[in-house]
Amino acid sequence: MNGVKGVLYRETQVLRSRIWKVLASSAVSPFLFLVAFGYGIGRFASVDGVNYLTFLIPGLVAMSSLNQSYGISGEINISRFYFKVFDEYLLAPVSRWEIVAGEVLYGVIKGLIPVVIILAYGFIAGAGLKMSLLFIPVMLVHLIVFSLLGIIVALVVKNHGDQMSVNTFVITPMIFLSGTFYPVDKMPFLAGVLAHISPMTYSTKLIRCSLIGTECDIWLNMGVMLGSAAVLFIIAGRILNGVEG
Repeated sequence: MNGVKGVLYRETQVLRSRIWKVLASSAVSPFLFLVAFGYGIGRFASVDGVNYLTFLIPGLVAMSSLNQSYGISGEINISRFYFKVFDEYLLAPVSRWEIVAGEVLYGVIKGLIPVVIILAYGFIAGAGLKMSLLFIPVMLVHLIVFSLLGIIVALVVKNHGDQMSVNTFVITPMIFLSGTFYPVDKMPFLAGVLAHISPMTYSTKLIRCSLIGTECDIWLNMGVMLGSAAVLFIIAGRILNGVEG
């Protein structure tokens, strides 16, 4: 576990040095979405019998936490390409799973920051949240999945241009086609098919279910997310072994 602690310590110290920037980015973007969609377009609308503002808050939680947890990919690339910190991890006498686990824990910590901020927005706005105990494991699995995805992308891309292409053609569509702002079952057929491929669709359902009490198949959605986490962890470990070689 020393390797996990070492990686996590280094990353959290970097986070500490730029915490105000992270807080600002975690607060401003969701606030704008909340004002534009929650109070602007959807002020008098409802979705599946739920006030749109209430429907929107879990989607913003899913979106913003994904952005922060997956966002570690950019930081890993900077440490790989410019500071060679990741090379030092690979040369250190620690196992590859410890490096992956340390980065994942960092992604989870970073992803929890917007969660707290958006929940505060929701309570201030009177969104009628009904948080259940399911919310905690759901958020942890959600953040683990997208932290792992961030690690994989960071290890696969060769430059920042490739990173931006992944963000544009994978992450952005995933965010908007996963039930964040609009129910998946009301999307056009092709969009619905793409939505069911996205792991975010399942985590968004679970987050919404645990925050506002909407119905969902907990075991099916959680099973998909846990399976995704296991597969991504194995892929990340194998890719990391390849980077070492």
